[in-house]
This record gives sequence, C-alpha cells and structure tokens, in this order.
Amino acid sequence: MSPQPTSRCRFCRAPLTRTFLDLGLQPLANSYLTPEQLAAGNEPVYPLHTKVCDACFLVQADHEVPAEAIFDETYAYFSSFSPGWVEHARRYAEAMTERFGLGPGSLVVEVASNDGYLLKHFLAKGIPVLGIEPTANTAEAARAIGVRTDVVFFNAETGKALAARGDRADLMAANNVLAHVPELNEFVGGFRHVLKPEGVLTFEFPHLLNLIEQVQFDTIYHEHYSYLSLLSVERILAAHGIRAFDVELLPTHGGSLRLFCCHIAAGHQETDALRSLRATETAAGLGRVETYDGFAVRVEAMRESFLAFLRQAEDDSLGVAAYGAAAKGNTFLNYCHATRDDILEVYDANPAKQGRYLPGSHVPVKAPEAVRLLRPDFVLILPWNLKDEITKQLSFISEWGGRFVVASPVTLVLD
Repeated sequence: MSPQPTSRCRFCRAPLTRTFLDLGLQPLANSYLTPEQLAAGNEPVYPLHTKVCDACFLVQADHEVPAEAIFDETYAYFSSFSPGWVEHARRYAEAMTERFGLGPGSLVVEVASNDGYLLKHFLAKGIPVLGIEPTANTAEAARAIGVRTDVVFFNAETGKALAARGDRADLMAANNVLAHVPELNEFVGGFRHVLKPEGVLTFEFPHLLNLIEQVQFDTIYHEHYSYLSLLSVERILAAHGIRAFDVELLPTHGGSLRLFCCHIAAGHQETDALRSLRATETAAGLGRVETYDGFAVRVEAMRESFLAFLRQAEDDSLGVAAYGAAAKGNTFLNYCHATRDDILEVYDANPAKQGRYLPGSHVPVKAPEAVRLLRPDFVLILPWNLKDEITKQLSFISEWGGRFVVASPVTLVLD
C-alpha cells in the first residue's frame, strides 16, 4: 500500500499546498540490496516530494514512509566508518566537557546514538553515558564497546520513562536526528522530561539555507522528513518549553548548525551568534514563501550538467566508478536515472554495504581496494561533503591517470 500524502504540516498542522521539490518515485536511500533481493526484482519505491509550509516555513516530505521501514535491523549506516565524523564527535566531547564542566557525577544522553561513535569519547573521560538508538544492529555495536544503550524510538513517552528511572541529563545530544523523525511534536516533547533544570541540549542538523543556496538537493531522501532552518526549529522548540541560547556554524554535511538549547526558564544567556544567524536568515528571505519557489529549476540544471559529463565519458570510452555508497549519492543517481551502465561500481569502507547493490541504480558496492583492479578513468565522489577526506584516501588513482569528479553544485573534474 502506497504512503498517503501528508496534507498538513508536521509541526503546526497548517495545510501544505506549496511544492519545494518533487524528485519522483525513489527507493529508500539506505536500503542496500542483497544479490537475492536484486534478482527478485521487486524493490519498493515511494514518492519523494517535499513541500514548504506557508505558515511556519518548515520544509518537509509530503509522503510518509513508516520509520520502522527505514530504521530496522538491516539499517546499514554505521557512524564509525567515517574517520572524519568520529573526529568531529571527539572534538564535540572535548568542547562540551570543558564548557559545561562535565565529570563523573554528570550524565550525557545521546538520542540516535548509532554505534557509540560519540558517547565513547565521554565514557573514556569517566563520564556516565546513555544512548537511545532505534536500530538494533548499531545499538549492539555500541554495547560491545561499553556504551549503555536502550533500543527504542525517542518521544515524549520515552522521555517520561527515562526521567522516572532516574536518567536525567546534564547534556543531551541529538545530532542529525531532528530531520529523521516523522512526528516532530512527539519527538521534541521528550527532551524537557530528561533534561535537568540547567541542563544543555544540542542539536546538529544540515542548514536549509545551504541546501537552497548551494543546490544540495541530494540531501533530500525518505529518511529525512524535515529540512530545517533556525526559524522553523525555534518555533518547534518553543512549543515544547525549550529555547535556543547559542549556535555554531559547522562544515559537516555541507554546512550544519549546532544549536545549544535549554529549558525556557534556565539561566543560559542568549549569544550574539544566535542573534546574528536570525538576521542572516531574515535577510536571505527564509521567512518569505517566494524564497522557496524556483528551486526545482536549479536542480534540473544540476542534473543536466551531470548527464552531459556521462555522455562525454561514454563517447570517449572512459570508465566511471564512484566512491561512497551514501544516501545522498543514491538520491542523486536515481534522480539522474543513472545505472550500472553509467557507473561501473562504487567503493565504500563499510562492510555492511559491500557485496550489496545501491538502491535503484543497482551499482555493485565493493571494498575500496577494488578500485585498483578496475582502474577507472574517473571516480565520482558521491558524498561531496567528504571530498577532501576521500581524495586523500584514494590519491593513488593518479598512478593510472584516474581523476576525481564532483557533481555539486555543477559537475567538475578535479585537477
């Protein structure tokens, strides 16, 4: 049964009438196919259509795929397979421990804690931790390294249960999860129960302003139910007794926000950085509906640029492979209708993806060392936000004249 359109805003319940971007029918971006699934030929696809709310300016998916269909026991994303992301987490632990004076008497709770990639850094400092993670396989990986983890979806009911058993947090982290929840009010409503009166809650999420200005349309996939600005997030938080007091601009995921939050009555003082970002979003027009119109035209131009590259490579009899079996890459390839005829194979360090096939395009996923066997003329970097990390890891492709390609915001062959 196909998902039904979400006719009202996930937050404010206003009618949704304005399209932001329609990417057509697409498979789930993190559902990598086994050889048996590929042979069966019955891969499910769902509409990938985003709209913007005229009332609160929340950009959101207009069709629901149940969260249980995405975050199940086969979920293939393990945070620890990205060295850059693990280092990002380590720096976060260092900074938060110092800024907020965390120690053995504190508790750090992470919502969507994945495989323990972040909490392990607090644990190493002797700070008690708790992970909340809905996917059983990643939670098991976290437990294996000593990170206490509950396998459950976080919401208001979960928050009350944690508080009732005495798990009240000095610091809560919710990194790249706010966009992943279909029931925003239920999810955000849980934090006020777990957070201590002067506790701090940090959210990290890709900034909608970057998505629009840099045409980062490939960050749109079913796993992301919302696409967030400071403007929309502050409204959501306020409805649940939480306010922002500081913000940092991060380079992760093509440009993200780290928003520092607390109870409305807490003593944390609002910073100039937060006021400055509000002004930036206002100047960029994120509070005006016409700002969101016309995005689709820019996305189509980006697709045409990539297809022209593929046509030229075929005309020149040059082989194209890819690196990074990332969800954003799957959105991109499927929007471009690329297949294994266009992209010969894709390399990824995650063993859970190796030996499988990309959803939709059905490009085979292989271990990074396999690139030496194929010796492709071009390696397309699908997770463009990790471009520097990947070009260093695979710098040896220059030995046979191989070159890197990025396709965002236009397709470029790197020198």
